[in-house]
Amino acid sequence: MNFVRKFLNDDKPYSLLAGFCAGLYPVLFYYSNNFGLVNSWEHLGFFLLSFIATPMAACYLGYKLFGIPALQKWQRHILPFVNMFAFLFLLKICLYAGLQKKISLGILLFSAVYAWFLWKHYKKVMIFQLLLAVTGLYSLSNTLISQSRFTGEWMQQPDDIAQVQFVKQPNIYVIQPDGYVNFSEIDKGEYRYNNGAFKTYLDTLGFTHYNGFRSNYASTLSSNSSALVMKHHYYNKGTSFSEGINARNIIMGDNPVLDIFGNNGYQRMFLSEKPYLVLNRPKLSFDHSNFRYEDIPYISSGLRMDRNLLEAFEETVSMPWEAPRFYFMEMLNPGHIPNQEANSDGPEQNRVNWLESLEWANKKLTALIDRILEVDPEAMIVILADHGGYVGLNVSKDSTIKTDDRDLIHSMFSSQLSIRWPDGQAPAFDSQLKSSVNVFRILFSFLSEDQKYLQHLQADDSYMIIYEGAPKGVYKLLDGDGNVSFEKVELFTY
Repeated sequence: MNFVRKFLNDDKPYSLLAGFCAGLYPVLFYYSNNFGLVNSWEHLGFFLLSFIATPMAACYLGYKLFGIPALQKWQRHILPFVNMFAFLFLLKICLYAGLQKKISLGILLFSAVYAWFLWKHYKKVMIFQLLLAVTGLYSLSNTLISQSRFTGEWMQQPDDIAQVQFVKQPNIYVIQPDGYVNFSEIDKGEYRYNNGAFKTYLDTLGFTHYNGFRSNYASTLSSNSSALVMKHHYYNKGTSFSEGINARNIIMGDNPVLDIFGNNGYQRMFLSEKPYLVLNRPKLSFDHSNFRYEDIPYISSGLRMDRNLLEAFEETVSMPWEAPRFYFMEMLNPGHIPNQEANSDGPEQNRVNWLESLEWANKKLTALIDRILEVDPEAMIVILADHGGYVGLNVSKDSTIKTDDRDLIHSMFSSQLSIRWPDGQAPAFDSQLKSSVNVFRILFSFLSEDQKYLQHLQADDSYMIIYEGAPKGVYKLLDGDGNVSFEKVELFTY
């Protein structure tokens, strides 16, 4: 401990170290808690510049500036002030992702008071900041280790579907309304809602509905990554039910579905109301996206930016149609109940709020589908929800508590699938459309007119990570027929 004693007692200012200490823990804190949002080289460069280099430069230049005779009497206060202000301000950004003027003013005043009265102790504060950074480094190390242990082997296909050749090439529009519960479930259980008007609207347009359809996973990222790879990942062996390892990179770029559409000459179009799926700036395999990376903040939840999906579609209509198109369109309604206790109004009011969002979703879907068919009367339209709405629970994280309540489990996984098949002719094997993981394999069998790809359909089971009420692990909650189950998954090596 002699070096600590020496550090505290010598007269060196350690201006660069003061800036480094201010930014190190906020960086590690944000990375360890939001790794899936920032796992890109662009983000690393941003954090090194904004959280490390900038505070170091501010401390160094500030100390030099206040070294001139006119300001020298304030010099002893400048490093404590800049260090504390940068530390608290950067933590605030990590927690709230915005300016928050009142909080920022409070941090400014607190830092000034601290620097004025307690400036002699700023080196002790720096040591405390470094100790915090050690805890942050430990947490981040665990995250990186879990990431490194999970390989991409699960994405390997059991057959040659990657080389599938389409015989039919309609324009395909996959519309994904978040948390939209299946027609077969919405009028009973936790929802108790008559959605007949919207169902009738779809009926008049020739849609086929798949009762009992469900997601295999309970979040947007976990469900979509499985669907677009056409394989099970079992929540990356239990890493997280909401975030998935490299999930955004897989969904937006590295997946066989997009490759297959590209190999068959399709233009691949991504349209979304919010940039949630592109927050970490993944390499895109889509040929067009309505979100540009330069418009997306480096620190963001992706839920504060809004784009009108119909307007985004209109912009693509004027683009040259040089090839058939595959659209993947993300709609954030009806969504699911709140994630946090502070935002929950209780199960019954959450239900009321969800139903209001459902009505808004139906209006948006109607307008979008009408416009698609106006532009493209032969369109193949797939309404494919990502998971259920969680209605009946107080908050969505309660889904990780063991339950054998049939209605609550279906509330998590029940999801809408309706398809407008070309010429109104659904294939004879469409009865196998039971869960998200097999949707594209079945679609490719239809488009290629080759049923050999149906020989490797995945199990139509639905899974959840359970943290309470049973030993922590990944459990099958619904079997292939939609019956309640509770069977722990043995996490084998792929």
